[in-house]
Amino acid sequence: MGDEIGQALWYSGPRRVEFRTEKVISPGPGEMRVRSKWGALSRGTESLIFAGRVPPTEFQRMRSPHMGGNFPFPVKYGYSVVGLAETGPADLIGRIVFVLHPHQTLFNVPCISVAALPDGIPPRRAVLAANMETALNAVWDGAPGPADRVVIIGAGVIGALIAFLCRRIPGVEVTLVDVNTARAKIARTLGVAFAGPDEAPIDCDLVFHASATAGGLATAIACAGEEATVVELSWYGDRTVAAPLGAAFHSRRLRLVSSQVGQVSASRRGRWTAKQRLAAAIRLLHDDHLDALIASPIRFCELPARLSEILAPSSGVLCQLIEYN
Repeated sequence: MGDEIGQALWYSGPRRVEFRTEKVISPGPGEMRVRSKWGALSRGTESLIFAGRVPPTEFQRMRSPHMGGNFPFPVKYGYSVVGLAETGPADLIGRIVFVLHPHQTLFNVPCISVAALPDGIPPRRAVLAANMETALNAVWDGAPGPADRVVIIGAGVIGALIAFLCRRIPGVEVTLVDVNTARAKIARTLGVAFAGPDEAPIDCDLVFHASATAGGLATAIACAGEEATVVELSWYGDRTVAAPLGAAFHSRRLRLVSSQVGQVSASRRGRWTAKQRLAAAIRLLHDDHLDALIASPIRFCELPARLSEILAPSSGVLCQLIEYN
């Protein structure tokens, strides 16, 4: 296979994006070529990158697989592509695969970076794989048990996927909390309860916070019961966020712990690799209810004109699907 030309989306400056043409040379040993079919925007992370709000201390840790450029700008960023394997091992050629890769029409990657989709997982739904991996890691970090009362603050994609995973545990009471009452429909689809912040349950056994707001964090701490754990998934970029650690935080002996997908949860790290975790996350997408999280597709060529609108807090978009064809 010879050289070809691909197009990639680059964040070129604060609130500026552009397409860049990239030469995709013939794959080398141990590499394969993937032609993108579907992708997704990560609204939380990419909105911070779009605004130039990645703090210098995180320039290296925030690098995504196969990222181009350097923070703050210009960077080729993203981590959700579903495409057709055009070259590579015989068992992968012609198959639909998932790759943690920036938004790009065509690219080469090491064969070990690719995960083939199992039967029954629609390619459009597979764009949720990276988000499901984050949710799975968070559930491992939080370790909910049967009959627990679990609350998730923030009904975005990550919060909804955590709710989806927790409600599969026998006897667990799961409540999804969000200021946007329209998200109640998502909760019903996933088979969990919904509440606004003022009606959020208290004295819970486990709380996940995924709203990326100070108000959401305060609600999460208020929901936690005696000696309960609050798992913080929000990433605030360069913002300093006040946490209400006065009042009964200490007397109730609450635990506030972070969860981040960059490493496999400590509870599994000795037995699971990141590749195994991603494969497990893809298998967990075998449920039609998850299609409710995915917005109608936009064409890849529309991204520069539509990105600001999609990433705006008021957009209401959960997972924005990208169509490359």
